[in-house]
Amino acid sequence: MKLVVVESPTKAKTIGKFLGDGYEIRASMGHVMDLPKSTLGVDVEHNFLPQFEISEDKKDTIAELKKLAKTAEVVLLATDPDREGEAISANIEEVLRDANKSEKFQRIVFHEITKEAIEEALTKPGKVNEDLVAAQIARRVLDRLVGYKLSPLLWQKVRRGLSAGRVQSVALRLIVEREREIEKFGKEDYYTITVQLRGPATRHPASTASLSAAGAQAGSPLASPLGLKKSDIVDFELVEINDEKIEVQNKLKLYDGEYTVTKTTIDSKEKAEKIESDLQTKEYFIEDVLQKQTKRSPQPPFTTSTLQQQAAIRYGYSGKRTMSLAQKLYEEGYITYHRTDSLNMAESAVGAMRKYVEEKFGKKYIPEKPRFFANKSKNAQEAHEAIRPTKVLVDGEKVGADLGRDYSKLYDLIWIRAVASQMSDALVESTTVSVKAEPSSQFVVHGSEKNGSTTNDELITNNTVYRFKTSGSVLLFEGFLKINPFGLEDKKLPNFAAKDLLDLLKVLAESHTTTPPPRYNDASLIKSLEEGGIGRPSTYASIIGTIETRQYIERDQKRFLPTSVGMAVNDFLVKNFADIDDIPFTADMENKLDAVAEGLEKWQPMIAEFYQPFEKKLAEVKKTDRVEIPVEKTGEKCPKDGGDLVIRIGKFGKFISCANFPTCDFKKQYVEETGYPCPKDGGKIIIKKTHKGRPFYGCSNYPNCDYATWKLDDVKKGIIPEKKDYTKTVETTTPEKTSEK
Repeated sequence: MKLVVVESPTKAKTIGKFLGDGYEIRASMGHVMDLPKSTLGVDVEHNFLPQFEISEDKKDTIAELKKLAKTAEVVLLATDPDREGEAISANIEEVLRDANKSEKFQRIVFHEITKEAIEEALTKPGKVNEDLVAAQIARRVLDRLVGYKLSPLLWQKVRRGLSAGRVQSVALRLIVEREREIEKFGKEDYYTITVQLRGPATRHPASTASLSAAGAQAGSPLASPLGLKKSDIVDFELVEINDEKIEVQNKLKLYDGEYTVTKTTIDSKEKAEKIESDLQTKEYFIEDVLQKQTKRSPQPPFTTSTLQQQAAIRYGYSGKRTMSLAQKLYEEGYITYHRTDSLNMAESAVGAMRKYVEEKFGKKYIPEKPRFFANKSKNAQEAHEAIRPTKVLVDGEKVGADLGRDYSKLYDLIWIRAVASQMSDALVESTTVSVKAEPSSQFVVHGSEKNGSTTNDELITNNTVYRFKTSGSVLLFEGFLKINPFGLEDKKLPNFAAKDLLDLLKVLAESHTTTPPPRYNDASLIKSLEEGGIGRPSTYASIIGTIETRQYIERDQKRFLPTSVGMAVNDFLVKNFADIDDIPFTADMENKLDAVAEGLEKWQPMIAEFYQPFEKKLAEVKKTDRVEIPVEKTGEKCPKDGGDLVIRIGKFGKFISCANFPTCDFKKQYVEETGYPCPKDGGKIIIKKTHKGRPFYGCSNYPNCDYATWKLDDVKKGIIPEKKDYTKTVETTTPEKTSEK
């Protein structure tokens, strides 16, 4: 008998479909060993030796594995193909050695759970990769040292119950820094001007005299010739006044890169109105038509980061939700391993995709040679594959029937991206049309001419010349867009030609205000973490989840805001540990961990180099003053002592208490109103949370009214969604149950 050990029961069940008699497959249920919860668990005096111990809840599992290992011919360690999976295999081997000789342990690695992949892995068994294990131990030790040393400081200097993490603190800093950049952003008003033109009406005359004649025949320059279709009406945007561009761009230096602020030089309502009035007196004609054909190439298949970003953009999934769905898809054998930063795909998979496309759509839909994509990340694990379907013939409908709609949606996203990556380029014809607006002879006011050209900052006159532009595109050949539901939409322009005269139908001056840098959402934060070299593919979701669970951030319409506690924690860490709580340091540590994984560095010297100055800094910071967490007043008075009621953030979220705590211990639930009435009974719609902390919108009159929805748009539109099971919800955030410090 051969014993195969994996992490999860689902994975064990799927593998069991491909292995016949003679194999026993068991799940370790994740890690079997870990650092102790109540103590540091790292011997800083003896080369940072980690004190791993068997997890209490895994003792029965280990007992069963030991029993099976005693009679096993060989123990096959088949955990996931990454550092964490390698460490799990190493721990399993360590705890089972008493029951079996070390040479009886073999490590098998596969990136998809299919019959072919399993059989191939069995033909090439190896040993646990000690370098990968060392890298995982180094990360675990480093994070434990930071967390267990900084967290007590936060208790002392900020508030009891807080904690810090090496990578999570940098993610929090990104969100806090962005919020402050938004606060200090100076908004400016500006206007854009669009004209609605129809034509072509006639050829642009060669002289002022013929212009006048054409105008007289039409009745006025604004006359609309008969017989023109609605499709001949086009919006053109004002881009120049007297040959001077009106768009200006300012680049702001942010903590995380640059942000471009775009506006126009039309900075007042008065100026916009003058231009709007002057445009009524102009003659409009086509100055230039530029057409060109361009190729649009498909994007590479997904990595962990890009999958999480697109799932957030397309479906609003959090990183945690995406990874949970992907984990199930992987374990059920539908996709390749989902924790990866590689863009490679197996040659056999590429061949199968090309064959599928050729048979389904025709040979012109595949390029002459297979596509290969270069990894931008220097640390990408080339031995891994990108995320792709294991079988190209399996569609989302089958996945949906087996697992459910959300799994089907994510699978379709993965399938489309992978298959499209091996399809032909799309061919697009782009058209840019430039329109010039010159003074009409009917409206020239003699004697008002000025010597020299005017600028768009001077008073608008009858002699001012304007330039407008519009663009369109037509898909000439679909290529990879054939299977992409998010492809291009045609914007076909009329058959314009240079010198065509156009009719003015409408002038629209629209006011705008420059917008500050946007708050992070799941997609943009994951992108910044990846670009900054912070964390690894497998950690993005947990990074966000951790700071959200700690109440350091909250979501507002799917965007992240720092809470008052998060701001206080961040400010304390930045002030006292700026060298650690920063992008360059964290990225450098990731590079060193990668070097350990590649066998280029030993992990203990790396930890020592970090820990010695860190320990010294800890001693210095213990002497600093305590940080006060600002609170928000509600405007209400305490019914016990008349003090101000304030909003605080505790372990279970926001709650209301008396500002005179601890003298007064009054508390009550915090109810966050949306300002919208309930579509069912007119009550107040408030934000509630499920037992897992997911926010939704419900009626304040519950249980008399059971209205509930996940989407605020449903409330705004008065939509009553299908009834769902909300029995496991909480009315509002539970008040803090521990003492405030």
